[in-house]
Amino acid sequence: MPEAVPAIGPHPATGLALIVFTLVSLGLGVLANRLVAGKGGFLPKYFLGNRSLGAIAVALTAAVMSGGTFMGFPSLVYTHGWVVGLWICSYMVAPLTILGVMGKRIAQLARRTGAITLPDLLRERFGSPALALASSLLIIAFLTINLIPQFKAGAGIVKEVLPAGNSGTEVGGIDTGYLLGLVIFTATVVGYTTYGGFLAAVWTDVFQSLVMLAGVLILLPLALAAAGGLEAATEAGMAQAGTNFAFGPGAGRAFHPLGLAFSFFVMWAISGMGQPSTIVRLMATRDARTLRYSILYLTIYNALIYIPLILIFVAARSILPGLVEARQSDLVMPRLCLKLAHPYLAGLILAAPYGAVMSTVSGFLLIVASGLVRDVYQRFLRPRASERELRWASYGMTAGVGLLVTLAAIRPPEYLQLLIIFASSGLASAFLVPALMSCFWRRATAAGALAAMLAGVATTVGLYLAGYILGVQGIDQGIGPRPSAPAYGPYYLLGLDPCVWGLVVSAVSGVGVSLVTRAPDAMRIARLFDRPMPPALVRAAGVWQPDGSLTDGDTAERSGSDRRGSE
Repeated sequence: MPEAVPAIGPHPATGLALIVFTLVSLGLGVLANRLVAGKGGFLPKYFLGNRSLGAIAVALTAAVMSGGTFMGFPSLVYTHGWVVGLWICSYMVAPLTILGVMGKRIAQLARRTGAITLPDLLRERFGSPALALASSLLIIAFLTINLIPQFKAGAGIVKEVLPAGNSGTEVGGIDTGYLLGLVIFTATVVGYTTYGGFLAAVWTDVFQSLVMLAGVLILLPLALAAAGGLEAATEAGMAQAGTNFAFGPGAGRAFHPLGLAFSFFVMWAISGMGQPSTIVRLMATRDARTLRYSILYLTIYNALIYIPLILIFVAARSILPGLVEARQSDLVMPRLCLKLAHPYLAGLILAAPYGAVMSTVSGFLLIVASGLVRDVYQRFLRPRASERELRWASYGMTAGVGLLVTLAAIRPPEYLQLLIIFASSGLASAFLVPALMSCFWRRATAAGALAAMLAGVATTVGLYLAGYILGVQGIDQGIGPRPSAPAYGPYYLLGLDPCVWGLVVSAVSGVGVSLVTRAPDAMRIARLFDRPMPPALVRAAGVWQPDGSLTDGDTAERSGSDRRGSE
């Protein structure tokens, strides 16, 4: 086992700067909660912010920032070199796909059905409680998996800045500095998320996103100066890892051959549309004009974040050598900050990865909690639950999920990005095709959507299981993560990532089953697709109201007309 690279000693000022950042995040969460108190019902407010998000909030909270952005992604750049820039280039067009393709239609469907969660939306679109329950269970499973590496990343950052964080003391084989960091991180993010709900998460996300941008732009010149420029940094990387550090497809490993280049474009630019966290943000947008401005803002923001990150961590290979050999490359971001920056400035820069992790965790916690409260507790266990009961159930579920993930993160996986990609691929293969069918295909059926969901997930999970079996047997495919326990990669069928096969199988299954099953109810389709809705159907069947109830007759016709005018 390679020896650990000594940690850079933290300074009290660094911890103080991070504490100030945390307190501001908590304060914004409390303020957001106070400003919307008493406006609308509890569930729409707590889990969807009363559908009030503006352009900047949508852009910065739909940004694909997470623990992977500032921990896993820098690790990949540091390890494999310049070729990782091709892996991330699809993020530059992601705003067009993530916000532009389904954004307006998802928001319309959410308003017409009164949906609060993605399973809510699928239930009303297809008239299928079974589809809603299956989608809720899949969301809970995959997002919980994704939360584990996020908690690890947050705890790792806190550990690096604690005065006693790198003392080497262990309890039961677990680093005490890491445990203390995990407790602090959990108390912070679970606390403000539980209290403030969706708008607390959104407001803190916006603040944290701006701090992320500032941190990256400050670190860029520091890293380039310390490395002696990009040319010197690249030559140093080549000396350590070989010529493929500069030329690809990846230093020491075929990280980015042609098949995976295509796969990762699909993963980030296409499958990002099917992430439940993205769809929920779309459901909460104020109007179509908001989405148009959000696309512009997010495109600029992604370019200002990801291009500098590539330059910074190419340079980091020469500044902090040996992290790959010591299997500590996930810590390159906090180590680099502490080495290069003044302690107060290091605290600000470290707030970038810390904020990214916090924003991801808060969003995921609320989605998991909303599935448990709205789609399981209220729909199946307590359909007549009072608003007060639902409020306390929401608080309890949010805090409970956070504590369970904390326990799972005590002994976390070694490689953050592998688990994040697995969970993201599973969610995309489950929900992208059903979401597209919901928005644009009148002939889509509940059976087709369910088939698309289950077939996509089965394909993705099956290929990851096949990769695990190959890894256990010591078979190295030569691409993707090196197969060493416990971070075995998936099986790359024909050189493509499982996300591609999952989407293909999902699409074929969804279309095929929809065509051979009974067409959906015409009245339901008219309610959701026709504008204006035929008056005869309005009088016959009624129209959904924003609270999810149905009205009929003349009242329904007036209500439906008023609401369509606002859309």
